[in-house]
Amino acid sequence: MEAVRRCVDACGRLHVGYLTLYAFSSENWRRPEEEVSGLMTLLRTYLKKEITTLHEKNVRMNFIGDHEPLSKDIRTLMDDAVAKTKDNTGLTLTIALNYGARAEIVSTIKKAAQACLDGKLKPEDLDDDFVQQNLHTHDMPDPDLIIRTSGEQRLSNFLMWQAAYSEFVFLDEYWPEFGEELLLKAFKEYTDRERRFGGV
Repeated sequence: MEAVRRCVDACGRLHVGYLTLYAFSSENWRRPEEEVSGLMTLLRTYLKKEITTLHEKNVRMNFIGDHEPLSKDIRTLMDDAVAKTKDNTGLTLTIALNYGARAEIVSTIKKAAQACLDGKLKPEDLDDDFVQQNLHTHDMPDPDLIIRTSGEQRLSNFLMWQAAYSEFVFLDEYWPEFGEELLLKAFKEYTDRERRFGGV
């Protein structure tokens, strides 16, 4: 929670428009029950304690993922956070909760298949725009930079479609250590790169 607070504050000062944090993946249910319960307790605590402060800082809250399996009280806290901050114009903080990129893409394929069956879409008309508009992140830009902590060098089922042209920075430090210094380190590495998006 402290790392989230540091990261949000730093992004606000640095005029970052969008920050997405991978809080709980759809695969994390396989972890020990005590660990899952602890993570959910942390989430409840964060939503109860931080939303007023985030609102005062002009942060807009957003959530992506399949939220149906989450407990009703957590879903209510999420809905309240979104409603309270919906008109804020600063940083958009998105929490990926019970999120999995493969499930997101499969869901989009099912929507496309249904649209074809209903005669609303022809298979030859299926394009990037259709997919983009049916992803959880349809109202967000694709990420410019993805930062992976703890020395891991993989996506772990995170924003696989959206990350097509993202830059990646891998840090050895673990998430609880994360703050403005490491964020600036990642930004420095990002700005030293040349992004060509497949062009020359």
